[in-house]
Amino acid sequence: MTEPVLIANQLNKTYLSTAGVQQEVLKNLSLSVDEGEFVAIMGPSGSGKSTLLNILSTLMQPSSGSVMINNKNILQMNDDAIAKFRGQDMGFIFQNYNLIESLTVQENISLPLTLQKVSPKKVKDAVQKVAQLLHIESYLNKYPTELSGGQQQRVGAARALVHNPTLIFGDEPTGALDSENAREMMNYLTQINDNEGISIVMVTHDAFSASFASRILFLTDGQITKTITRDNQSREVFYQRVLSELGNFN
Repeated sequence: MTEPVLIANQLNKTYLSTAGVQQEVLKNLSLSVDEGEFVAIMGPSGSGKSTLLNILSTLMQPSSGSVMINNKNILQMNDDAIAKFRGQDMGFIFQNYNLIESLTVQENISLPLTLQKVSPKKVKDAVQKVAQLLHIESYLNKYPTELSGGQQQRVGAARALVHNPTLIFGDEPTGALDSENAREMMNYLTQINDNEGISIVMVTHDAFSASFASRILFLTDGQITKTITRDNQSREVFYQRVLSELGNFN
């Protein structure tokens, strides 16, 4: 039986609006993600998706609640410990790639390992392994501006994967891609999830991308109001189910 790699308990997040009014974004939200699970988070604009992802991935503090990753309470860590934990245990794939244009593809991918002061030999081996997995070996000496959007997103995925994290967080990873590149990106994420056993938590507004997940959480007004699991359904059948569920939010 798999163990939860992430447990969030009773998360609340309140902002003070420009009018000075307390605005609840997350309300007593609890969830867990098992080792090797692929979870998508969906919901209408303003439902709290991005806030939830930012809290789970240590980029934001909740107003109250707890987040455990690998049995460690990440909300009790100091800044140095969080930075180290983020660099070793987490990978991030962003909608807008967030590549450093002055660095080559190889240097962008190796950044998490370079920051950990991993030996050059181990860095080179790790970059080669992930480049082969994502079929970007021929790009390694190029710069991000020389690549298409789909190619840049694969580089971003390689950077998220190179240090063999426990969890990958995706923030609309296909949001800037056309349908062909979106399909390719989701196929790669599925391979990473299946073959490497890395858990993935992804926020998306796109039913097609969400249909690659094994479980989808639907958020409304800061709370999980529906959960569906793919089980043994084909991705195509699950996609139709996701579309049907989204219709209930409109």
